[in-house]
Amino acid sequence: MALHFLVESSSDAAVGDLVSLTGAEAKHAAVVRRLRVGEAITIGDGAGVWLTGVAEAVSPSQVDVRISERTVQSAPEPRIVLVQALAKGDRDELAVQAACELGADEIVPWQAGRSISRWEGSKAVKGRERWASIVREAAKQAHRAWVPEVAAPVSTAQLATRTATQRLLLLDPTAETRLSELAPDGRDLVLVVGPEGGIAPEELARLTDAGAERVLLGDTVLRTSTAGPAAIAVLSVALGRW
Repeated sequence: MALHFLVESSSDAAVGDLVSLTGAEAKHAAVVRRLRVGEAITIGDGAGVWLTGVAEAVSPSQVDVRISERTVQSAPEPRIVLVQALAKGDRDELAVQAACELGADEIVPWQAGRSISRWEGSKAVKGRERWASIVREAAKQAHRAWVPEVAAPVSTAQLATRTATQRLLLLDPTAETRLSELAPDGRDLVLVVGPEGGIAPEELARLTDAGAERVLLGDTVLRTSTAGPAAIAVLSVALGRW
């Protein structure tokens, strides 16, 4: 089975070129995945470029791959965006990891009113970097040609402005419309997942007044770590991705 790694500098590589993995990627390929000379490998740049080649030299410090095929995948349209409320422990991180593997095209951290975790100052920078690292590894695991962007944290007021160009879907266990009944209309689909205590009533009101739609996943109430990924699976079917 072909292995998959991400090398941003591979964007301009062509058939016949030699592409080298270095640093952490080389070590992971040689030591963890135990790549061997002559083994097939795929390399992506995280922005649509997909390279296939054969390992010519393998060491923990550098892996050289001779490229035999180059393809470019267009970015998915419409996009699926996950707005994930910050949650305590690692629940939001679990949501981000699974959402990336299942097909989210952008991840947006949301400082919801009921979020116990607070990203302020340097913690916001570190939190975003942590999520970006999780997304990158999940994209590698899923062999995705496009690595989702992790946006800067948003407030409820900033989130409301997205309704001007995108379709906001609020996951709400009290909603009457099922997500599975929704018909995509070409706009990006933005799934909004609240924290452990759910989306606060005043936030629901503010977002729905701005044009967001409340949708129901099913008859059970899911954790904040599983609601987003489950909703992405539903939308992936509706969009014909699956």
